[in-house]
Amino acid sequence: MARVLRDRDAALYLAASSVSGFGTSALWLASGVWVKDLTGSNGLAALSVLALWLPTLLGPPLGTLADRGRRKPLLVALNLGPAALLPTVLAVGSPGRLWLLWTVLLLYGAAAVVADAAESALVAAAVAPELLGDFNGLRMTSDEGMKLLAPLAGAGVYAAWGGPAVALLDAATFGCAAGLYACVRVREEPPRQAGLPWRAQTAEGARFLWGHPALRPLVLAGGAALLLSGLGGPLVHAVVEGLGHSPAYTGTFYAAQGAGSIVVGLLAGPALRRLGERRFAAYGIVLTAVAVAAQSVASDPVTLVSAAAIGVGLPCVLIAALTAVQRETPDALLGRVTATAGTLMYAPTAVGLAAGAGLVGFVPYRALLVLLALARLAVLPLLRRPQRPASAARTAERSPSDASPA
Repeated sequence: MARVLRDRDAALYLAASSVSGFGTSALWLASGVWVKDLTGSNGLAALSVLALWLPTLLGPPLGTLADRGRRKPLLVALNLGPAALLPTVLAVGSPGRLWLLWTVLLLYGAAAVVADAAESALVAAAVAPELLGDFNGLRMTSDEGMKLLAPLAGAGVYAAWGGPAVALLDAATFGCAAGLYACVRVREEPPRQAGLPWRAQTAEGARFLWGHPALRPLVLAGGAALLLSGLGGPLVHAVVEGLGHSPAYTGTFYAAQGAGSIVVGLLAGPALRRLGERRFAAYGIVLTAVAVAAQSVASDPVTLVSAAAIGVGLPCVLIAALTAVQRETPDALLGRVTATAGTLMYAPTAVGLAAGAGLVGFVPYRALLVLLALARLAVLPLLRRPQRPASAARTAERSPSDASPA
């Protein structure tokens, strides 16, 4: 971790990610509250979150943009763009102008997808391969820390000055992030395949990911883990009710989960070096399964410990998959492969949330928790060591990414 923080470029990337993540988390909360105040509708408030999330479904074609030009100037532009765009929501003062807010949030989400792909590719070029796990873990720690702090700050700014003030705060964080990215020192060659049709480039990234024997199982395991996490999301309220607490107690649950994610981010680098990507992901899935099953016990201490354990276990497969993508993917493909992997892993969350909301009304939540725990264990066969040709196996001996789960 100290080596990562001493690396000037890695430290700049982490600082830029933290600053922009703070603004995004603050706006994520405030935008929903803003719409709720203007309309009184929970459904319309939820559209704010949907607008931010929806571009994730277009990850493969959006990620291709990160491979069609130099990535550092693209990252700077993708932060200056939202910084200039967000002040337009100052005109939203009535329900009739909410379309402007949702349009800005949709463009904001699309820029975030491209920026994540470009940043992943630049990090892989600027950070030593043996430190990628440490970097991705520290970024997870930073992101989760911002999710704990930023909503409180956003709520305070909103309560004092309203939604437009939160938008201006977010615009300022984007401007700061653009300046930090501009200070990164990295040499980039012009892309060789920039002239190929967009569809051909997008398909090339998807084919590489699906055909890679080490990346495909990690990404599929990540998607399955987040699908099951989405299925269990609505059960949190049932667990809190079963403990005899008010709905506000869910905040304590999520705080414990966030604390667990901060811890695993600090430990991810050494754990990946010792275990390899697949074993690290497998242990995280097993820990999450045990923690989910433990939530069926009607006990406050057990529930909070299990929430922290979920926070530790769930990110393991995501950190492992991203690190493997950065290590195994050629630089020319890295933007679109990263974005495709992100879509395959994160999009199932929405499907799980919708299905879980329906199931919780018909099946006792304790039984569902046990079933979801068992379903997580069924994901483990995906992480078995892939069969490779002899030449690929010799190459794999030099990389920890192919260690098999215990």
